[in-house]
Amino acid sequence: MATRYDRPWRRPGAAAYARRRIRTFLHPPVTVVPAPADLIKDHDVAVRMRDGVTLRVNVYRPPGEGPFPVIMSVHPYGKDALPRRTRRGWRLNFQFRIMNQPEPVRISSETGWEAPDPVAWVGRGYVVINADARGAGTSDGTGSLLTDDEACDTYDLIEWAGTQPWSSGRVGMLGVSYLALSQYKPAGLHPPHLAAICPWEGFTDAYRDFMTPGGVPERGFSVIWQTLTRRVARLSVDLAEQRRRHPLRDAWWQSITPDLARIEVPILACASFSDHNLHSQGSWRLVEEAGSHERSAYAHRGGKWAVFYSVEAQRAQAAFFDRHLKNLDVPALPRVRLEVRERRDAVVTVRDEHEWPLARTRWTTLHLGDDGTLTGSEPATTGTATFRLRRQAVAFSHRFDRDVELTGPMSLRLRVSLHGADDAHLFVGVEKWSDGHYVPFEGSYGYGRDRIADGRLRLALRESLDAAHPVRPGEIVDADIALSASSTVFRAGDELRLLIAGRYLEPFNPLFGHLPARYSPSRRGSAVVHWGPGASTLTIPVIPG
Repeated sequence: MATRYDRPWRRPGAAAYARRRIRTFLHPPVTVVPAPADLIKDHDVAVRMRDGVTLRVNVYRPPGEGPFPVIMSVHPYGKDALPRRTRRGWRLNFQFRIMNQPEPVRISSETGWEAPDPVAWVGRGYVVINADARGAGTSDGTGSLLTDDEACDTYDLIEWAGTQPWSSGRVGMLGVSYLALSQYKPAGLHPPHLAAICPWEGFTDAYRDFMTPGGVPERGFSVIWQTLTRRVARLSVDLAEQRRRHPLRDAWWQSITPDLARIEVPILACASFSDHNLHSQGSWRLVEEAGSHERSAYAHRGGKWAVFYSVEAQRAQAAFFDRHLKNLDVPALPRVRLEVRERRDAVVTVRDEHEWPLARTRWTTLHLGDDGTLTGSEPATTGTATFRLRRQAVAFSHRFDRDVELTGPMSLRLRVSLHGADDAHLFVGVEKWSDGHYVPFEGSYGYGRDRIADGRLRLALRESLDAAHPVRPGEIVDADIALSASSTVFRAGDELRLLIAGRYLEPFNPLFGHLPARYSPSRRGSAVVHWGPGASTLTIPVIPG
């Protein structure tokens, strides 16, 4: 009985990927088009909040008196941080460089970071409002991110926008990342003039989705983001300090988590498969748990910003807002717009689905077994595989004998014990291999060497994220590890490979690694994976052909 070991952080293709990464860093494929000279822009319009503090917004309006429906975004990054023309061309947000752009992006010169393009939306007959949150940009006061107080400010901005002379009284919200997060709590407050929201890739639980997924601290992008927001905005709450004070998911974390069931307005959410280190799980949770009667998911596995500004996505966003803000006779969008891929650059099909997860899913159990196998038959005998937490990964493989589509989330039930440690950070990944070669997919932050799905768990938090239960010496425990959702076709002969390690499965190298994602590794020691009757299984979502 042999144990299959692996080092997934050393996948081939690093040199070629690094060369492409350097090219896109030096020359991001981002085209900026100058805004038309006759664009109507009211700059730094003052809006008074209920407590007397003044926030400021930029208002872009179509020609004529209207009234027009309104699309709004609110964020802490500075509404006036726009592309700037220089002698060498357009100076872009630095994020376009440090976060790889795998596909071309086209925006106007009035487009803020992760915000809707005002020129495009004004051309469709909408007023666009880009607002500085409290304490950010030119707005007064001191802000507090993700809080009820911030939600009250957004409520007041919505009501102001809904009662202006140029407004039709119907307001929608649109934006990526934080511009998506800032929609949830205000929508749950039910402002009378809010008619629809379109959160395009936004987590819904800061602890579970972003800062400490599975109880494992994220020490890469989360630290950069906290530093960035402190520099660009005046904030009353130091998220880094609160994170140190609250390592478990306690009442403080729950206070900044929106109650999704309170959202009742129609939703178009982008729930991609390529942002599972940040937004994907939360976006799917919104689709499943929101109280809205009409909620749709736009699913893809492409580059985040290229897809947001793409013709197809813009068409879906426009149809959604035309239906709910203009009251046009436009059909409701499908519950799920599903994109199925075979590899990073190969889309098999795009189709409409009626629910998520798909009702026809055959949840199939694969059992971990001897010699690194994953089989549909439960092993008759017990076995173990031991690996060093900080240096090795243990691998189990299943080879498909026919073409199979896997669409939906996966989950691992792991029976495990520890040597030389009472806790561990476990990292789990699922890969696709074809003809002996690793098949990469698009991942978070523009990472182009990603695996199909992943998950992580601090073993001491296996029972609950709000209470630690260290593993006693010699104790064998069961742990459930949720893996991210995906939609992938395996051909006959392709291999599904399951990886389990005590450190993050991707390299951190800025040229060929998953910068800026980074997770705290386990301390030293070893883990033992146990299999046998009733132990250690991977559940996969098979879609009947």
